[in-house]
Amino acid sequence: MQITKLSVDGFKNLKNVEIYPHEKLNIFCGKNAQGKTNLIEAIWLCSGIKSFRSTKDKGMIDINGNVMNIDLSFKNNFRIQDIHYAMARPNVKEKNVTLNGVKLKAPSKLFGNLDCVIFTPEDLELSKGSPENRRQFLDLSVSQIKNSYGSVISKYETLIEQRNMLLKNISYGKSKREELEVWDIQLSQLGAYISLLRYNYTKKLNMFSSRLYEEISEGKEELEFVYFSTVFSELEGRTDFAGDLAAEYLECLKNNLEEDIRAGFTQKGVHRDDLIGRINGLAVRDFASQGQHRSIALILKLSQAYILSEEIGDSPCILLDDVLSELDMSRQRFVISKIHDMQVFITCCDRNIPFDEKSHGKLFNIENGKIVQENK
Repeated sequence: MQITKLSVDGFKNLKNVEIYPHEKLNIFCGKNAQGKTNLIEAIWLCSGIKSFRSTKDKGMIDINGNVMNIDLSFKNNFRIQDIHYAMARPNVKEKNVTLNGVKLKAPSKLFGNLDCVIFTPEDLELSKGSPENRRQFLDLSVSQIKNSYGSVISKYETLIEQRNMLLKNISYGKSKREELEVWDIQLSQLGAYISLLRYNYTKKLNMFSSRLYEEISEGKEELEFVYFSTVFSELEGRTDFAGDLAAEYLECLKNNLEEDIRAGFTQKGVHRDDLIGRINGLAVRDFASQGQHRSIALILKLSQAYILSEEIGDSPCILLDDVLSELDMSRQRFVISKIHDMQVFITCCDRNIPFDEKSHGKLFNIENGKIVQENK
C-alpha cells in the first residue's frame, strides 16, 4: 500500500501542504509544535479511525480558519483510490467525506481501505500500562482484519453500560433482577464472539512476536503472549461462539450476579480481560525492565504490521510519530530493518536517523505548518 499524493489545508496549523511521498521512506523534520504530528494525524484520519490524539471536531480546524480539507491518493495491489475529508465551521459535525468521489455517511466508512499502523511515544507504555490499553490494541488490530468487529465492540460497550446502570438500580431497589436477562443474553453472545477473535489473534501475535523478540534479545530471552479471559478457562480448539461459548459466558454472569450487584458493575467479561506477556516465564508487568518494556512495545507494533500484511495481502503504511528519538540506536536500527520494504512516514527533530538507504527516500522540512521537500 502506497500513498502517492497528500494535500492538507486548514487542518490545525497545516497550510497549503501538497506532497508526493516516496514509495518507501519519508522523513519529516522540524522543531516541536511545527505540525509534524498534525501531518501524521491527517493521514491517520483517512484510514477511517478516530484521532489517536483524541482531537475533538472543533479542534481539527485551524483556530484562525473556517475550513479544513484533506485530500489523499493511494494505491494498493488492485487500484488507485482517492479520499477527500473536509469540515467547515460552524457545523463541524457535518463532515464531507468521499471515497473515489462517492460520499460516505461517516468517516468510519473509510475503514478498511487505507491500512495504516501507527506508533507513537505513548505506545512505548503498551506493555506496562493498563489492561485497557492492551485491549484497545487487540481490538484495533482485529478490526483491521475483520471490519465488522468494530461495530461489535461498540455494541458490547453500550450493553455493558446499560447493564451496570441496571445493577446499580437493583442495589437501590429501583429495578428487579429479572430485567437483567435480556442484557445478559446479548452480552454473552457478543462477549463469546469477542473472546474468540481476540484469542485467535493473540495466537498469531505470539507467533510473530516470539521470533522478533528472540532476534532483538539476541536469543537470550523468550517472549510469550497469552490472552487472559476472566470468563473462559480454555479457548483452544473452541469455535462455537453462538452456542457453547455463549452459554458458558451467560453462566458466568449469573454466577457472579450477587457480587456484581454489591459492586455496582460487571466484574467479569471481555471488558476486564488482558493480554499477558511473559519473558522466560515471568510476567512482564511485574518483572520486566524499562528496556524490556520498550522492546516489547516495538515487537507488538511490528507484529501488528506483519499480521495485517499477511491477512490483506499488502503491506500497510507505517506511521512513526517522533518514536525513534525515544529509542536507543540499536532499537532504532532494529525497527528500521523490519519495515524497510513498507512505505514509512517518520517525524523527528533530529535528522540523524540510521537508514542505510537514506538516499532512497525524501526528506521534508516542517516549519509553522508549511512543508518543503529538501533536495538530497
